[in-house]
Amino acid sequence: MQSGWSVSDSDGTAFTPMVVLELAEDTSEEAIKWLLSRIRDKEQNGGAELLVEQLLTRDHGGQKGNPNVFLVGSTLKRLLHGAEDVGLFKEFNDDSMRGFTYTNKDNFKDFQGDGDGFLSVAECQYIIKHELDTLRAKDEANVPGYPKAKLYPGKSIIRRLQSKGILYQVFPLHDKEELKRLSFSWYRKVKLSFQPLNDIRHYFGEGLALYFGFLEYFTLAMLPMALIGIPYYLWDWEDYDKYVLFAVFNLVWSTVFLEVWKRFSATLAFSWGTLSRKKAFEEPRAGFHGVLGFNPVTGREEPVYPNSKRLLRIYLVSVPFVLLCLYLSFYIMMIYFDMESWALALYEVEPNFWTGLFLFVPSIIYAVVIEVLNLLYRYAAEFLTDWENHRLETSYQNHLVLKVLVFNFFNCFASLFYIAFVMQDVVLLRQSLATLLITSQILNQIMEAFLPYWLQRRRNKKAHKRLHRVMADQELPLAQQAQLELDMSTYLGTFDDYLEQFLLFGYVSLFSCVYPLAAVLVVLNNITEVYSDAFKMCHVFKRPFAEPASNIGVWQLAFETMSVIAVVTNCALIGLSPQVKAYFLESDTQLILLVVCVEHILLAFKFILAFVIPDVPKHIQNKLARLEFESLEAFKKKKILETSGIPNKH
Repeated sequence: MQSGWSVSDSDGTAFTPMVVLELAEDTSEEAIKWLLSRIRDKEQNGGAELLVEQLLTRDHGGQKGNPNVFLVGSTLKRLLHGAEDVGLFKEFNDDSMRGFTYTNKDNFKDFQGDGDGFLSVAECQYIIKHELDTLRAKDEANVPGYPKAKLYPGKSIIRRLQSKGILYQVFPLHDKEELKRLSFSWYRKVKLSFQPLNDIRHYFGEGLALYFGFLEYFTLAMLPMALIGIPYYLWDWEDYDKYVLFAVFNLVWSTVFLEVWKRFSATLAFSWGTLSRKKAFEEPRAGFHGVLGFNPVTGREEPVYPNSKRLLRIYLVSVPFVLLCLYLSFYIMMIYFDMESWALALYEVEPNFWTGLFLFVPSIIYAVVIEVLNLLYRYAAEFLTDWENHRLETSYQNHLVLKVLVFNFFNCFASLFYIAFVMQDVVLLRQSLATLLITSQILNQIMEAFLPYWLQRRRNKKAHKRLHRVMADQELPLAQQAQLELDMSTYLGTFDDYLEQFLLFGYVSLFSCVYPLAAVLVVLNNITEVYSDAFKMCHVFKRPFAEPASNIGVWQLAFETMSVIAVVTNCALIGLSPQVKAYFLESDTQLILLVVCVEHILLAFKFILAFVIPDVPKHIQNKLARLEFESLEAFKKKKILETSGIPNKH
């Protein structure tokens, strides 16, 4: 547990603090007492039945901390019952992964004595978060002390407090000893080995472990492309015809890579018990609002919002806005081409080292502008998706991902498509691709690694100095550790991390046949990405709550869509090669028909390959079928025993 930390609840029960609740400094006493009573109340009375105590902080250097910070924990028995409520899968005595049940707890591997240590800290924190999120209003008309903060029967209290700005944040505490061990095995020593995915999953949960698994797998899958790309770059650099073979290999690689990844992720998810885990009923988002009505599924009172209004907002506002942003991106792209023409004209008038160097300036400026536009658009997309008022978090994420992907794809690749298929300038295409890729990677490393690290060091400099003067290298007391974590940046999820990999995959799969070193650059980028992301997760960000996941979700579809676009793009690039054009000097129509025919054959091959390679390995399919069969047999046996009146013994 948490490095020996222990606090006591109001009734004297000692517990290990796992989750921190921070309320606004001016929160009314009435609201605080009401919230704490609901958290502590028995489950049968509608409470969460958790343990909670105020974090006592002392003034340091004349700076007073927020007094409304609370530590939340739980008894072991409550956590075990909560594990059953959330559908947690644990390893059974027969080495299979099964849904945990309290009555059958002794038949699970590693459950010894009273079960202390059976659940990981991350699982305990996830259970506590689930219990807090499902804490529902009863007959309260509003949050005590806040007449405008209306409450509806069955409405999540925590979500309402967050949407009204009364509750600032809820986050899990780091376990310093476990974090130190993970850091050492993960990134503190540079070594040629795989990441400790099981340890990452144990500490951060399946969602984050799958991201790092994908990052590692993608990097390893890039190695063949990089190794083949180096000789292509070194020999026959100007011989574009030689890249026809490279383009074909590129197409096969992008398909096989994604199909094998699905099998690998299914294997990971099965070993972690999330592959067959039933998804819990999804609650409304914290920001969802509407008039009071009834949920037809649960029968509970909750806000409802007409789908027709949401669709009007999407099609009359969001879609036109996205199209306007795409037009703006296109306009900026044309300015970039004007700058390229100006730089080229300057070089032709006075060719020397400096004017030759100046040829790269427009591409560098354009690459920086692309990153700035992507960032600004991201904020606009989040605002619009919020305004659309989606009820479920999955719906919100899907619409946000779609908006961001469409713009990022156009913004990053439109200029390359224009150069390749309108200008048909292979030299400029190669130069632009190299400049965009290198500049974007440098900017990403600065924004994702150095900037967060520098800001965190600056933020905590005084606190570290003060604490180290007093305590040297001793373990920080709970109050100081919690205060440090309160000030840390909040990890916003894997969205941006997957988006970066998606764009890198696009650079490699779409145009690497004209710049074979693209794969080499991506491999180098991802190696540093592993270490920088690992450092950020351990020392820059607050610990995120574990999120059960069986795959990478909507991103799998995004990558597969990119691979289909890559087939069309590479076939078109092959058709533009001088070697292929030489066979069709008299008829462009025949060339176009041939390219389309080859493209359809490759797409058919791609889909056949995807069909032939199962998403889930056969041995895992057999194990899942076996578990389903045993569950049905157990259910039949239970029904027979109930019918005959014989008590069912576990």
